[in-house]
Amino acid sequence: MPKMKTSRAAAKRFKKTGSGKLKRNKAYKSHILTKKSQKRKRNLRKAAMTDATNVKNMKKILPYL
Repeated sequence: MPKMKTSRAAAKRFKKTGSGKLKRNKAYKSHILTKKSQKRKRNLRKAAMTDATNVKNMKKILPYL
């Protein structure tokens, strides 16, 4: 059986927490920031956990995480 390949795009975007959950950064923080409120931009800085519905697919593309 050959080694499985990790999706490099996903590997750069997701990190594993100590409890085994997947941590991700939020979207909509890169440009067109003038119309977004300070509160909204501040909340976009915080990391979020990957939703439970996506975890199965994420484990498949990140086999060694």
